[in-house]
Amino acid sequence: METSLPREHFDDLWAAEADPWGLESSWYEDRKRAVVLAALPDAEYRRAAEPGCAGGALSVLLAPRCAELVCTDVSDTAVARARSRLAGFDHVSVECTAAFPAGRFDLVVVSELAYYFGRADRDAFWAGVVDALEPGGTLVAVHWVRPAPEYPVDGHRVHDELAAMPGLALIAEHREDDFRLDVFARTPPAARSVAQRVGLR
Repeated sequence: METSLPREHFDDLWAAEADPWGLESSWYEDRKRAVVLAALPDAEYRRAAEPGCAGGALSVLLAPRCAELVCTDVSDTAVARARSRLAGFDHVSVECTAAFPAGRFDLVVVSELAYYFGRADRDAFWAGVVDALEPGGTLVAVHWVRPAPEYPVDGHRVHDELAAMPGLALIAEHREDDFRLDVFARTPPAARSVAQRVGLR
């Protein structure tokens, strides 16, 4: 039976290393964040959520494109680092919680998070994300897809399950040997291409 990794797992990682996943020190991560930003179908968002924000390396790049950004993480260390990095953005909040943020969003970014959840928690998480998305809102999911035996599930399965969720339409996808990125729109209304969103035929 799949079980979620406990909060202590992440506390131990942050206690052992200043940058546990190389989020702040590797070209791979810099480039992946650029791909995530390029995949966003709208230039600006009203209210965005980033669960599992870690130290805020992606959050600080999302912030200029959002009127409000709500970031969460389960690690006190990660939250402290994210708050420090985002201190100059009055419209960004960072909360230490495992719960998905309350309210409605027109953007949710789930980066390297869902494979830490067991099946029941994963299903509940994605259902909460879909319910929180406004009609036409954007969901971006990006996950490592190489073998990671310590995770409850691999990245491809995370994305395959997400693609089968009702209420979402796939509008963009990106595949590499290392990671998979999918962009969904909450339906209705029907998903529109980026060109259609800006009035091009």
